[in-house]
Amino acid sequence: MTARVPLVSFADAPAGSRALLDAVHGAFGATPNMFRAVANSPAALQAMWACFGALGAGRIPAKLGEQIAVAVADRNACEYCLAAHTALGRKAGASPAEMSAAQAGQSADPATLAALQFALKLVEQRGQVGDADIAALKAAGFDDGQIVEILAHVALNLFTNYVNVAFAVPVDFPAVKLRSAV
Repeated sequence: MTARVPLVSFADAPAGSRALLDAVHGAFGATPNMFRAVANSPAALQAMWACFGALGAGRIPAKLGEQIAVAVADRNACEYCLAAHTALGRKAGASPAEMSAAQAGQSADPATLAALQFALKLVEQRGQVGDADIAALKAAGFDDGQIVEILAHVALNLFTNYVNVAFAVPVDFPAVKLRSAV
């Protein structure tokens, strides 16, 4: 299957996307297909890259951010994000077993489990969570700022999942099998 929007090269990208594509290439050592698709819109690429940067500098550890990403990707049947974030999770120190468990919304660590359950509830119920859901995160040790960051990670992953699924972006990371049925 070919992508439904062009995967632009640096030379073919709109002028407003070129500096950002350079930054992406510098961060990854290559330019992943997702960013090449999003680069059709300098505004969308700027929004996505800025969000990755902001959350990367946040208080939620990279490993947990990647575990949230694979849980959300699996729930949304996004093979691209599942593959990319599984690789990034391993780079952030997660074991293969931890990433597989996170893909299913599970973890042996109670705080990680609480974060994953909250993230998946946000996705499944379209943000319709209640007081008990926030209380469960606080009981697991998260403060208000971290809870907001967990939600921001979910929102960023919804953006990237929808880009990759809607535009049929070819996976350019080692494939990981979805657990969920589409």
